[in-house]
Amino acid sequence: MLGPVILAASRSDRMRRVVSAAPVTKQVVDRFIPGETVDDIVPIIERLTAGGLELTMDVVGEDITTTGQAAAARDAYLALTDRLKALDLGERVEMSVKLSMFGQALDGGHELALANVRPVVEAAAAIGTTVTLDAEDHTTLDSMFAIHEELRKDFPQTGCVIQSYLFRTETDARRLAASGSRVRLVKGAYKEPAEVAYQQKHEIDKAYVRVLRILMEGTGYPMIGSHDPRLISIGQELARAAGRKPGDYEFQMLYGIRGDEHLRLAAEGHRMRVYTAYGTDWYGYFMRRLAEKPANLRFFVRSMISKG
Repeated sequence: MLGPVILAASRSDRMRRVVSAAPVTKQVVDRFIPGETVDDIVPIIERLTAGGLELTMDVVGEDITTTGQAAAARDAYLALTDRLKALDLGERVEMSVKLSMFGQALDGGHELALANVRPVVEAAAAIGTTVTLDAEDHTTLDSMFAIHEELRKDFPQTGCVIQSYLFRTETDARRLAASGSRVRLVKGAYKEPAEVAYQQKHEIDKAYVRVLRILMEGTGYPMIGSHDPRLISIGQELARAAGRKPGDYEFQMLYGIRGDEHLRLAAEGHRMRVYTAYGTDWYGYFMRRLAEKPANLRFFVRSMISKG
């Protein structure tokens, strides 16, 4: 399977240099990451929201090695919040953060990440929106969930992400579904060992359905993070069976993937949120998008060949 190979490459400095130097890379990266600055991204926000879509914004970048870089990541999100305030879109545009960007992997990283993310969550609340904590590899999750719980004491609308390929996720979902929190369910996009995660697609998909049922039957707000037509259909069925109306849950998909489906779901009255990333440190995010779906890799390879 190519997915694990690509995920390993996402951690390779050599592969970063090779991919970054390819002439076609920027063209393909732009499909998934439509800008590098806040100024670049504002027209994208305005266009998508005008089309009936909602967004969650992600400033890309995870390879944080200093406290200064972690503070810069915090400041980048605060600058984004300032621009969102001017747009006056409220909860239609929220933010997603990776705690690794806020210093989670550094010495004293748990406390540092909490200290850096809190002002972002406060600023988001002040303009009527919220923040979702993205899930990263399994070694970071206990810290992420503890930070999520701490933030929710003052900002109960703070969301988090769980990943169906991890064995622990059904237990996590039961706890979160009973708490009234906002939970995005995704399949997972990190290279995880067989000791902690399902390795086969059919196992991951079955786990996704089990976890989604738990979320739909709970009291929280489920966010269905998937491009898989079958899982989208199952999600609608589970929502109906649980007595949920379209506004009681939402779909989330990545910018640049299945854009027609974004618009179709929104036109049918569903809440459809587009995960939209921007920034200059795009490599890790881009490589995971290639690993998640063979069609993304084929798109990249075809582009390289056609431009060769």
